Amino acid sequence: MAESQIPLTYPISAQPQVVQVYTTTTSTTGQWSSKISDCFDDVGICLCGTFVPLCLACRVASDYGECCCLPMIGGSVLAMRTGLRERHRIPGTICDDCVSLTFCGPCTLCQMARELNHRK
Repeated sequence: MAESQIPLTYPISAQPQVVQVYTTTTSTTGQWSSKISDCFDDVGICLCGTFVPLCLACRVASDYGECCCLPMIGGSVLAMRTGLRERHRIPGTICDDCVSLTFCGPCTLCQMARELNHRK
């Protein structure tokens, strides 16, 4: 058989398999540990969220495992909230997260801080 007559295709004998690995940092799943309106459950977080929300956002980012400067990038707090929800399998949507942060930003940030404290 001449070199130009060698078939260039070979039969596929095995298909590649996709392996998905999901890890969670805690076994507690389901719901937020507190409501957005439960700001006074932790007065320190409430005061920080009311008067210096950027400092609280930096603390939340750090507790979440990200760089403390992350909240200075637009949309990052929304990404953290969605990631926090997904990490702990809390039901909701990105739209819910966006609405909460848009209309109740400081209270939503306080809820995130309380959640991270609760899940430590």
